[in-house]
Amino acid sequence: MDLDRIQRSEYQFGMSALKDAREAAGLTQSRLAELAGTSQPQIRRLEAGEREFTKQWAERLAPYLKRTAQELMFDDGSTEASTASFVASDLVPTPVVGVTEAGAFREQSEFVEFERVTIYEPRDAKFPHARQVAFDVEGDSMNDLKPRPIMSGDRVIGIDFDDLDNRVPIRDGMVVVVEQVRDGGHLREWSVKQVELYDDRIEFHPRSTNPRHKPIVVPRDPKADDGRMVRVMSLVRRITNEVPL
Repeated sequence: MDLDRIQRSEYQFGMSALKDAREAAGLTQSRLAELAGTSQPQIRRLEAGEREFTKQWAERLAPYLKRTAQELMFDDGSTEASTASFVASDLVPTPVVGVTEAGAFREQSEFVEFERVTIYEPRDAKFPHARQVAFDVEGDSMNDLKPRPIMSGDRVIGIDFDDLDNRVPIRDGMVVVVEQVRDGGHLREWSVKQVELYDDRIEFHPRSTNPRHKPIVVPRDPKADDGRMVRVMSLVRRITNEVPL
């Protein structure tokens, strides 16, 4: 469907659909704004019809609302029709949210300034209603992963771990994107790691031929606080790379 050819009057469908989708996703206006890299007043104006709800806005917000851009713009209020369209769609918008690089702690401002793009990827058959996210990989920390290495320049496609709602526990051997935060949140690192589970700790391991890369070790004892915060951002499901022309 060529959304650019739709008349402006038809954009009015998007106003109520946006609000309904946001509330169904359990997001406040402020949280949606934060995820999409905009401001809460912008979201309020879009929902109130004070700003035109364009194709560009629909594509920008859809990944965080578990909808397609078409559903946000042309939802006629029929939940059944909307759900059927959602399930039937082969490709879903997948935001490329940043760069993973083991050992590279960056200022918070660098993550905010990253220019996000949205790509379209096949819907994950195992987790069809979870948001998909993508990360560009830099460095050699996973160049010895088996059976398929993750090389610098690859792009990993994963499931937003928060969307799994604890239905999928962290398991031995999982490949995940991990965020490590220190200095009160001023510095953070995103990296791809493989999980190793132990009775007293979880270890997130590089799989590299480069010995400088070390695992992230997280004790299960909640009292063991070393000033870091570690969380799983995404469960990696696919690895892609384009061949240069």
